[in-house]
Amino acid sequence: MEEKTHTAGGAAATKQPQGRALGITLMLTSAASNQGGAAAGALAFPAIGPFGVVAVRQLISAAVLAALARPSFRGLTRREWLPVVGLALTFSVMNLSLYSAVERVGLGLAVTLEFLGPLAVAVCASRRAVDIGGALAAGAGVVLLTNPGPTSDLPGIGLGLIAAAAWAAYILLNRTVGRRLPGLRGTATASVLAAAVWSPLAVLWFLNHPPTLPALGLALVCGILASAVPYAADVITLRRVPTALFGTFMSINPVWAAAAGWVILGQSLDAGELAGIGVIVLSNVLVSRSSGRV
Repeated sequence: MEEKTHTAGGAAATKQPQGRALGITLMLTSAASNQGGAAAGALAFPAIGPFGVVAVRQLISAAVLAALARPSFRGLTRREWLPVVGLALTFSVMNLSLYSAVERVGLGLAVTLEFLGPLAVAVCASRRAVDIGGALAAGAGVVLLTNPGPTSDLPGIGLGLIAAAAWAAYILLNRTVGRRLPGLRGTATASVLAAAVWSPLAVLWFLNHPPTLPALGLALVCGILASAVPYAADVITLRRVPTALFGTFMSINPVWAAAAGWVILGQSLDAGELAGIGVIVLSNVLVSRSSGRV
């Protein structure tokens, strides 16, 4: 009975203009926080590597979400446990595969490969031509913006594709968890499960790779901004917007990454990158407006 209430509430919110507006605001916030955190985490790679960053990220995000939601493992049914366990596994695979891909093939190609996941979700979740066209246009914009170069690093490409599949699974599982469990309870429970697995791995890793305080600080920032904030925002968002819109809107992540590089690192944007940003923004506006009329 409780599940029906949450599902109905989510469906009703999706149809309300204010629900969609909040969902779009949360998607923008999630993407901006995610990219800021990812930049901080990348700065810690030389000291503790992608594995160390992901380990700290999982532990910190679990601590933050557990404090906010106070998850309880009692009383969960099998239908609630299954997506929670799947989401916990997805957290680990998605983060570790993406960061490892970035280290091997560079940020541009890794981000482009990873976006194939939400792009596939957006295309498969809707049969409307405007949604499919908007999603494909956003994908083209990501390619223009990231300008991925050719590489013969097949393991790196494979890791990028694994990250794409994990991101697609994350979208679908997060939506299911949000429907079956109230508030942030499901996401917090999944984060705690993931942290339980990562805790002994983190101890072993840091015994062999002694961390520096600056690296730990950067990884801590990464855990808050790139995990805790987006995980919480996304589960709320997926109660308010269609899956196709969410999948397309994930193309805004490379835009925030480029903006951070321009503002914080002083990296200039060439004509191709600006064109990519324009295509991504326009495609998201198109799909968002179209979803609002459904």
